[in-house]
Amino acid sequence: MAKSDTAVLGGGCFWCLEAVYQQMQGVLSVESGYMGGKTPDPTYHDVCDGSTGHIEVVKVTFDPAVTSYRDILEVFFTIHDPTTRDRQGNDAGSQYRSVIFFGSDEQRSIAEQTIREIDAAGIWDNPIVTEVRPATTFYRAEDYHQDYFLNNPQQSYCTFVVAPKVRKFREKFAHKLRRSA
Repeated sequence: MAKSDTAVLGGGCFWCLEAVYQQMQGVLSVESGYMGGKTPDPTYHDVCDGSTGHIEVVKVTFDPAVTSYRDILEVFFTIHDPTTRDRQGNDAGSQYRSVIFFGSDEQRSIAEQTIREIDAAGIWDNPIVTEVRPATTFYRAEDYHQDYFLNNPQQSYCTFVVAPKVRKFREKFAHKLRRSA
C-alpha cells in the first residue's frame, strides 16, 4: 500500500480545487469540506453566511512517492488568485480565503518558501496574501458537494468557472495528469 500525505487548501470555491486535483497524478483522493472556523459540524449554508469563520477547503490525499507537497502547492498557486484575500472572481466572502493549512513543520516551511519564491519571481502583479495556518478539524462538506464537477459538468458555474481552471491545469501541467484523466 502506498504511503500517503495530506494537503488542506482553500482557494475559492472548493469545486474548482477538487476538479483539478482529481486529475493530478499521485493524488489518491480529494474531499471538499470546511476548516479554520469556530462552529463544529458546519453546513454549507452556515459557512456561506460568514459567521462560522470556516473556509471552503479541499483535503488532498496524495502519494509523496509520485507527487510532492511542493507539486501540490505549485498547482494551487496556478489555479487560483493568491493575491486576493477573500475573493476569487465573483465569489466573495471570508469562506473563499486563500489559505494553506499545514499539518507539520515541514509543510509550513515548504509553504512559506514556495510563497517567497513565487512572490520573488513576480508571477503575480500583486503580493501573495495566502495565509499559512496550522490545520484544525476538517469537516467534510455535504455529499452533494463531493465530485461536484464530475457529476455536474454542464451546470453553468462548472462551465464558466470550474472548466477553465481544469483546462489551465491540463495545459500547464500535462506532465502531472493521471494517465486515465
